[in-house]
Amino acid sequence: MTEYLIAFNDEWVPDLTDDDLRAASKRTTALRAEMKAAGVLIFTGGLDDAAPVFSVDASSGAPLFTDGPYVETKEYLGGFAVVDVADEEAARLWAGKIAVACGWPQEVRRFRYATAAKPETT
Repeated sequence: MTEYLIAFNDEWVPDLTDDDLRAASKRTTALRAEMKAAGVLIFTGGLDDAAPVFSVDASSGAPLFTDGPYVETKEYLGGFAVVDVADEEAARLWAGKIAVACGWPQEVRRFRYATAAKPETT
């Protein structure tokens, strides 16, 4: 199995009414249940844009914490799911279902295996 990140950035979310958001919430709740039943869902969540943001840099040897994002950017992660699926085709299937349920685009990226954890090939 291979793990994939399926994520969106907040700039991709269209202006939605409260009714639209409630409908999307119902669809995504049902989809999370489907993903759990299929055994592919590892984690899903969204970021709290009202919570404090801070960065940590340990390049000097000790952690230095500062307020705010480390890199200034207009784009930031809004929410994501981590799935464990057989292959890219399965990742595309679930990403498509997530995009339909949410009503906005998603980006799919495969996680890199650590050298020791990389599956053996024959």
